[in-house]
Amino acid sequence: MNSLNATLRENKTKGQLNSIRNNGHVPAIIYGGKEENQKISISLKLLKSLIEKENFLSNILELNINGKTLNVLPREVKYHVITDEPTHVDFLRVLPGVKIKIDVPVNFINHDKSPGLKRGGVLNIVRRKVELKCPSEKIPENLTIDLEGVDIGESFKISSVKLDTEVTPTIQGRDFVIATLAAPTVMKEPEKPSEAEGVEGEEGAEGVDAATDGDKPAVEGDKKEGDDKKPAEKKSPEEKK
Repeated sequence: MNSLNATLRENKTKGQLNSIRNNGHVPAIIYGGKEENQKISISLKLLKSLIEKENFLSNILELNINGKTLNVLPREVKYHVITDEPTHVDFLRVLPGVKIKIDVPVNFINHDKSPGLKRGGVLNIVRRKVELKCPSEKIPENLTIDLEGVDIGESFKISSVKLDTEVTPTIQGRDFVIATLAAPTVMKEPEKPSEAEGVEGEEGAEGVDAATDGDKPAVEGDKKEGDDKKPAEKKSPEEKK
C-alpha cells in the first residue's frame, strides 16, 4: 500500500487555494462515513508520481495526517485545462463493511505459455476493467486471467474469475465476456476487377490483336497509307467530251 503525507488546510478564498498550488501542493478533500469532510493538501510532486503508476483510482492509499493514518481511496482527480497538472483530488474514507462501486483492471498473465498465441492467435480484450461492488477493505488490485494452456477459440467470462464472496460484478443476470482468443487475421485477396473494368480490358485486348493482325507498324522503307494507290490517269480531250 502506498502512503502519502497530507496537511490539514483552512482556506476560504480562491486566492488561498492558488497560494497552496503555487507552493507546490494540491488541495484535496476526504469524505465518506459519519465524520465531517476534511480539507487537506498534498505534495504535487508525490501525487504525480502516484498518478503515473497504473490503477491510481483503484488502489487504497494510506494518508498520514498530523501523525494519524487513514486509509482512503482516490475517487476523482481534476486537472488544469492548459497545463494538465492535477489541481484537486477527492478521497473516500475506507470504512469496514461499507460497499462501494469501483472499476478494477483486468491483468493477463503467461502469454508465452498459450499455444493459441504461439500459433498466431489474437487476444481480443472486450473489457480492460470490470466494475465491481465490494467492501472498501476488500477491493482487489486486479482481476487475473491466466493464459497458460489456452488455445484459439476459447473465451474468458466473468464466471471464470475467482472473486471473494462479498465481491460481485455490478452487471448481473448474464455471464459477460472479458476476452477471447481469436484465430489469426486472414490476409484479404486482391479484389477482382469489376465487370465494367473487365469489358474495357477485353476491348483493349481485341484492339491490340486487331492491330497485330492488320497492318504491321510502319518501318523505314514501308509505304505509308495511300502510297499504294495509283495516281489518277489524265483523260484525253476526246474522252472528256
